[in-house]
Amino acid sequence: MKAPIALSLLFLSSTLLAADAPDLAMQTRIRQEGFRNSKVMELASGLTDTVGARLTGSPNMKRANDWTVAKLTELGLSNAHTETWGPFGRGWSYESCSVRMISPDVVQLWALPRAWSPSTNGVLRGTPVKVKLETLEDLEAQKGKLAGKIVMIGDVPAASSEKPAPAHYDDKELAAIEEYEIPAARPDSQEFRKRMQFRRALNKFLVDEKVAAVIVAGRGDEGTFNVQQSGSQKVDESVGVPSVAMSAEHYGRIARLLANKQAVELELDVKTHITEENAMAENTIAELPGRDKDAGVVMLGAHLDSWHSGTGATDNAAGCVAMMEAMRILKALGATPRRTIRIALWSGEEQGLLGSRAYVAQHFGARPESTDPAEKDLPMSMRRKLPLVLKPEHTKLSAYFNMDNGAGRIRGIYAQENAAVRPIFEAWLTPLHDLGATTVTMRNTGSTDHVAFDDVGLPGFQFIQDELEYETRTHHTNSDVYERLHREDLMQASVVIATFVWEAANRPEMMPRKPLP
Repeated sequence: MKAPIALSLLFLSSTLLAADAPDLAMQTRIRQEGFRNSKVMELASGLTDTVGARLTGSPNMKRANDWTVAKLTELGLSNAHTETWGPFGRGWSYESCSVRMISPDVVQLWALPRAWSPSTNGVLRGTPVKVKLETLEDLEAQKGKLAGKIVMIGDVPAASSEKPAPAHYDDKELAAIEEYEIPAARPDSQEFRKRMQFRRALNKFLVDEKVAAVIVAGRGDEGTFNVQQSGSQKVDESVGVPSVAMSAEHYGRIARLLANKQAVELELDVKTHITEENAMAENTIAELPGRDKDAGVVMLGAHLDSWHSGTGATDNAAGCVAMMEAMRILKALGATPRRTIRIALWSGEEQGLLGSRAYVAQHFGARPESTDPAEKDLPMSMRRKLPLVLKPEHTKLSAYFNMDNGAGRIRGIYAQENAAVRPIFEAWLTPLHDLGATTVTMRNTGSTDHVAFDDVGLPGFQFIQDELEYETRTHHTNSDVYERLHREDLMQASVVIATFVWEAANRPEMMPRKPLP
C-alpha cells in the first residue's frame, strides 16, 4: 500500500501547488505600490494624533468610527459604513487628572485615571495609607479603618535591571514557533470565578467603607506604566471609587516614605465623564467588490479600540492602518478580485472580543446564550459549548486575516491547527521570504479577533509578528504612541497582508475548513 499512498500524496501536493501558485505579477505590483507610494504612516498619524485614544464607549471611539468610514471612502472603497452592536454598557472618558505630592516635597506625580473611574468631585487632599487587600480576610481586617482615606493597594513593582532591546525573532526562535505546541489544559473556571467574585467584593468594600480614592502601581518603568480599568462598563455593576494608576517610580517613593514613618500628603483632582445609559457600539466595515458575486468573501481586520493612557498606536492602530493600507494598495492598482475583499475594524476587543463576536453572530453563526447563572462571569472560552446555530453567510466566507500583536513586521502566520492550509500559506509566502515572512506554524494563537471566527468553524488567522517593544514597553501603557511605530515594518506588513488577501480572494476554491467545533 505504500506506493499508492505516496503517489496519492504527490498528486495532492502537485494539485495544491498548481491551484495555489502565487500570482507573481500581482505580488510585484503590490510591492511597487506598497514600498514606493506608501500612505501607512499618514494613516497612522491620522488615527493616533488626530483621533487619539479609542476606549469603547467613549466619544473618541465614535470619532474613530467616523474617521475610518470617511478615510476608507476617500481611498475609494465601496459601502464604507458602521454596523451597530450591543448594548455595550456605560460610556466613559476623562477630562483631566492631576496627582501631586505636597508634603514632605512638592512634585507632580505621573498618574492617570483607570477606565470607568468616577471623578474626585474637586481637589482631594489627604494622607495616603498603604494596605494589603488581597483576600476576603484582608477586607474584614480593614473594616472601619479606611473611611475618607487615599488608599494605596499593591506592592512596589521590582525595578528592571536593564531595558531589553526591541525583540526581533531570529531563525532559531522562528523555528521554535514553527514546531507544534500541544495546547495547555483549559483554564480553571473556578479560579476565574473566584477572582471575579473577589474583584466585586473589593469594589463593594471600597464603596461601603467610603474610601476617598485608590492608587495602584502600573506595570512598567522609566515613566512607562500600564493603565486599564477599575470600575465596570456594565450598567448593573458599580463604578467604584476614584482610582488612578501611578508610575512605579512615584508609587515606590511614596511607599518608602510611608514605610519610614514620614508624613506624606497628596492632592488628587480627577475629572471623568460617565454616561450611565447602556449604549450601543459600532464596527467599521468597507469593501473592494469582487467580480464574481457568487464566489464569496475574504475578510481582513484589526481592532480599532484601545485603552486611554496613550493613543493606542501599537495596540492596535498598527493593525488597523496596515489593513487599511493593504486595501489602499489593491484599490490603487485597480485590482478586481474574484471574491469581494471586506475590511472590518472592530470595537470592544479589549473587553472580550465583543465587536467581532457580535459581527460573527449577526452574519455567520453563534451559540445560544447560556442560562446558567454560574457561567455569567466566565469568558466565552470557558463556557460550555452549546450547539452552533449557523446562518446562510457562513458558507460564503473563505477566510479572515487579523493583525494585533504590535507594530512589528510580519514573520509568518498561525495556521490554527488547520493542516490543509499549511501548504497553501507556504506557497504564498515563498516569494515573500526576502521580506522576512517565512514561517507557517500549526499552533493556535488566541486573545484577539480571529478567535471569534475560529470559534464558529470559519478559517480565521493571525499573523506572526516581531514583538519589538510590545510586551516590554507599549502594551496597554502610556507609551503606546505614534513614536513607537516603525515605518518600514508597517510597510512590510501592509504588503504581506495585501498579498495574502489577494491570493485568497482569487483562489479557485474556498479556503479549507476544519471540522465544525
